[in-house]
Amino acid sequence: MVFQYIFKRVEKKYMLNADQYDAIINGIFKHMSIDKYGETTICNIYFDSSDNKLINLSIDKPIYKEKLRLRSYGEPKSEDDTVFFEIKKKYKGTVYKRRIPLSLKQARSYIETGEFPTDINSQIAKEIDYMVKFWDIRPKIFLAYERTAWRSTEDPGLRITFDKNIRYRYENVSFENGTNGTLVIPPNTYVMEIKIPNATPLWLSALLSNNNIFSHSFSKYGTAYINSVLKGDNNHV
Repeated sequence: MVFQYIFKRVEKKYMLNADQYDAIINGIFKHMSIDKYGETTICNIYFDSSDNKLINLSIDKPIYKEKLRLRSYGEPKSEDDTVFFEIKKKYKGTVYKRRIPLSLKQARSYIETGEFPTDINSQIAKEIDYMVKFWDIRPKIFLAYERTAWRSTEDPGLRITFDKNIRYRYENVSFENGTNGTLVIPPNTYVMEIKIPNATPLWLSALLSNNNIFSHSFSKYGTAYINSVLKGDNNHV
């Protein structure tokens, strides 16, 4: 399997109810198909400082923001399964992602010791290590959701993903403790992300407009954090 390690694209998010989701799915069949990953459970561990500097900066909607996460496509079943350390940056609406693949064992070793294995010596690894030490961050929250990904048959750069059952937990922040957690948004609500390096095609713009679907600022981690604060779960955040 070939993985992409550097991304630069515009990502727009939309909140869909069940009827809007059905309308979008019915409208994209002529132009897109489900990609090779199909439906996958995405598992994430987000890193932050003890006083939540990164997420507090992010929810203030600055011109520039960054996050660090460890991501798995599906639940890791063994220490040899591949996971990704990923820096996600956003500047003036453009998203930049840089990531490296590691085995789960290597990732756990780095988290525990603060040292990458000697054979991991890339520029991106150095950037991750700098970010960890600069912000003094550590694993903070686990987030999981089911994702279905579609890819355009006309423009390979255009992808649309649909995320549902977004859930989080502040305890047992690891991949080895299952994917259970508290729902971030109500059931039967979908987060759609349109990922494109260029302009949105006319057919897609018309589909969104005809179904009264408009872009919506949304952060899974940010919403989970805000929900926890509102519930008074300050011992977790």
